[in-house]
Amino acid sequence: MAKPPVDGASQGPAPTAGTVGDAPPAGDGEQVAETEIQAVIDAAEQAAEQDAAAADPARDQRVPFGDRLRRGVSYLGGSVRRNPLFTVILVIAAALRGIAMVGYRPAMFFNDSFDYLHVALSPYPHQLRPDGYSFYLWLLKPFHSFALVVGVQHLMGLGMGLMVYALLRHRFSLPGWGATLAAVPILLDAYQIQLEQLVLSDVQFTFLTVVAVTLLLWKDRPSWRVGAVIGLLIGVSWLTRSVGLPVLLGVLGYMVIRWMNWRVLAATVVACAIPVVAYMSWYKAEEGKFAITESNGFFLYARVYKFADCHKIKNLPVEEMILCTEKDGTRLPNSQDGIWNEASPLNRYTGTRWDPEKNRLGNDYAKRVIMAQPGDYAKTVGHDFLRVFNWNRTVFPDKSTYSQYEFGKKARPLATWPMGSGATAAEEANAYEHGPARTRLTQPFAGFMHHYQHYVYLRGTLVGALLLVGLAGMLPLWRRFGGPAILPLVLAVGLLLAPAATAEFDYRYVLPAVPLACLAAGMAFQADVRTKYARLLFWRKRQAPATKPEPETASA
Repeated sequence: MAKPPVDGASQGPAPTAGTVGDAPPAGDGEQVAETEIQAVIDAAEQAAEQDAAAADPARDQRVPFGDRLRRGVSYLGGSVRRNPLFTVILVIAAALRGIAMVGYRPAMFFNDSFDYLHVALSPYPHQLRPDGYSFYLWLLKPFHSFALVVGVQHLMGLGMGLMVYALLRHRFSLPGWGATLAAVPILLDAYQIQLEQLVLSDVQFTFLTVVAVTLLLWKDRPSWRVGAVIGLLIGVSWLTRSVGLPVLLGVLGYMVIRWMNWRVLAATVVACAIPVVAYMSWYKAEEGKFAITESNGFFLYARVYKFADCHKIKNLPVEEMILCTEKDGTRLPNSQDGIWNEASPLNRYTGTRWDPEKNRLGNDYAKRVIMAQPGDYAKTVGHDFLRVFNWNRTVFPDKSTYSQYEFGKKARPLATWPMGSGATAAEEANAYEHGPARTRLTQPFAGFMHHYQHYVYLRGTLVGALLLVGLAGMLPLWRRFGGPAILPLVLAVGLLLAPAATAEFDYRYVLPAVPLACLAAGMAFQADVRTKYARLLFWRKRQAPATKPEPETASA
């Protein structure tokens, strides 16, 4: 390109007195004009490139790594300064999780942990529960570290608190202290931290659900691409725990009442179907049935086990009479005994423990019981649902199970029951770890978490309070079906009700509903709700009769 003329260089003959105002010579004048125009163009292009590089640093491939690091640190520092209270809570929450990891190494185990591990070592479609969590363990298997497994779960826990805080700040404009208060039950609850330290599927399921809800609520009208991501997350959560199906129904129902574009709904359904249908096809190839599991009959039988009265069931098939028990005779004390106890009537049948025929018989029997005794079923479900909101935690369903949800004073030995592969549960856990996997306590860290759990946890009554606050925030927006808060509130109630209706109450089933309940309660303080309540109070004051004291009459 042509360069601008050098300052001081001759640019044509100097004009004389007689030529002032006359046109310059043709050749030199045109050359000067073209050069000056090109110089202006070059300068403008260079300025545009500099502005673009400043606006988007990624376009400038020559930005040193040190500069990028400084920019990242500067952005992080700005976020900390803008959110000081939440930053303090987040740091404390991370420290508590670090103490738990050091105090109970490499991880803590529940009875179900060993089934997940068994599938992770040699994947196959499990008949009792879907394999989503086993896939997670399988992905991390090359690292041979239970500490890594629970470490990622602790990051999921912190991430859930961060998402609740960010959503309430970004979409619903809550002040920093208000959004922080909503995130505290997730970040500081001792039982939540202990659940993250366990090799169990609940944290993964809860994390996937909270991510899906956050994406759906981040904008009033998400795109179909976001809908596809939401559907994929719900599909994976469904394969992690069977209650992912009610989550899908709740999300689709929310999209319908919010009149979202049909492309968003279609993308959500299709994306959800991809992993689910693929898994069901795998199950069909291995077990001969197009399904996710074949265990709903076992759990539903356990639900009706304690109140079933065969004298009230008409036309009960002979093959199902073996499932009958008497209240004061052969019946075991707990509902879960109907599925887990060796003396369960289901084990009177021949075949393997989780035989599909047993599942079919248990399912048909349970449905007959519910139809014959709807009042007893509703009473049992209501009792277990209301147990969620008790102020004190009681030992349930038995001491052995309850103790696995606590930071204990002593290390529990690994289970030694056979896993059907020629190895025991303990041997498979050691094989995954490539070393001793038994939980080892390190003091004083274990002792600190043990005492912390006695005092810092979300009581059941407060869970109910969160739900009531969320409901109160929906009432002024009844014309819009309660606004966006209807999604987390309905999902929270559904996650609490589903175990009571299909299996049995368990404390670990309460925790997945807590982030959603906190979100619904926080949304009750958004500007729209506050404005509605303020107008209502103002209207009531104006409607109240103004009573003024009558003037005293002068005495005669």
